[in-house]
Amino acid sequence: MRATLIREVGGLPEPGEADAPDGDDVVDVLAAPINPIDLAVSRGLLATGHPELPYVPGCEVVGRTADGRIVWVFGGGFGRTRAGGMAERASIGDALAIDVPEGADPAVAAGLGIAGLAGWLPFAWRAPLEGGENVLVLGATGSVGLVAVQTAKLLGAARVVAAGRSPEGLEQAVALGADTGLRLDETDDLVTAFKDAFGGEGPSYVFDPLWGAPAAAAAQAAVPRATIVNLGQSAGATSELASAAVRFKSLSILGHTNFAVPPDELAEHYRRLVGHVTAGDIVFEVDRVPLDDVPAAWQRQADGPGAKLVVVP
Repeated sequence: MRATLIREVGGLPEPGEADAPDGDDVVDVLAAPINPIDLAVSRGLLATGHPELPYVPGCEVVGRTADGRIVWVFGGGFGRTRAGGMAERASIGDALAIDVPEGADPAVAAGLGIAGLAGWLPFAWRAPLEGGENVLVLGATGSVGLVAVQTAKLLGAARVVAAGRSPEGLEQAVALGADTGLRLDETDDLVTAFKDAFGGEGPSYVFDPLWGAPAAAAAQAAVPRATIVNLGQSAGATSELASAAVRFKSLSILGHTNFAVPPDELAEHYRRLVGHVTAGDIVFEVDRVPLDDVPAAWQRQADGPGAKLVVVP
């Protein structure tokens, strides 16, 4: 079968041929997103290592089962310790296979898995919004951040501030519902900037895929009893959080990863999110990539894609 192959650790994927999986749990791949975790696996950065070389990358797919169901495949060792989904066919194995809501575009439904749920679950499940929160969305200019901006508004946030480095991305975030945009690279005093964005009081909820210096500044700027949900480290693996800010303001700092969500919760929220996008409540755009163009798209992902890249065999 036609497939994308990682032949060496740290190398770009290449179009090629791979043995087609067989058995009752095989899906015909309709769409396979390119995610940061796929690049991390290919570089050997995960504690779980990588599949035996050469391997097919891709930690999630939307595919058609033998009985005609359209499912989102995610979890287990899929794409992390065994072959993934950037090919014409893939084996479900120990992964979850969650039914995609009827009427959803397969490429959009695929992109709403890892990336979409990362923007949705912190607000809807990990630390649910109660309504009226002042939300700071760090890293708001990527696919995850744009979903986060719209989710916060949809679920009742009073004010949403989108923070990022891309002016075009911030314009898009504002067009999609953010009350204002804040350039992270245009100030040396993020604490003051974060406070001023909320009328001098600071945020009561911080969505943080960055960590590093932005997370430290957000903690300093946050109001007492604010919640910070961290789900990434794009700005640095460590952050110099001030103990006094955490202690005296009684901050709640929570971690989130889609891989730790119970299967029934993951299924419920995946279907809710896809439903909102299908209904037009949340806008989510994808760039479709043919299998032969994966090497260029992979490099684009590494450089900052500006859109959700989804391989369509």
